[in-house]
Amino acid sequence: MSANDIAPETNAAAGPGRALNVTLWVLQILLAVFLIVASAGPKLIGHESAAEGFDLIGWGDWFMYCIGALELAGGVGLLVPRLAGLAAIGLSLLMVGAAIFNATVLDFPVYTPLILLVLFVFIAWGRLYQTRRLFAYGFKQAV
Repeated sequence: MSANDIAPETNAAAGPGRALNVTLWVLQILLAVFLIVASAGPKLIGHESAAEGFDLIGWGDWFMYCIGALELAGGVGLLVPRLAGLAAIGLSLLMVGAAIFNATVLDFPVYTPLILLVLFVFIAWGRLYQTRRLFAYGFKQAV
């Protein structure tokens, strides 16, 4: 009997294999750059292209700045190894909201937030071991 037969959950808690880990990091870095530069940036500086969509929602500029701040925090979180899974979960929820707003309020295409949703769910799944560890040992000790 090998160690793998005795405690297979221990191996799962160790994290993804090398290829998956590299894939996740490349994806996390690309999405973080996209979120910080192309998505959060225009919202946080109040660029006209971002403001137009949020004006259609009718909740004021505070909502645009709030979403921009959440995207910025999520993008930075994707780059922090112990927070990447949790950031991906938060960004997934943000993309669900974006898809709902695009389909119902804004009449915008929903494919962009849905594609991002799939990518964030993939990252959340791949970093699940880190998220479990974060909650198991507490935020203070894990971070």
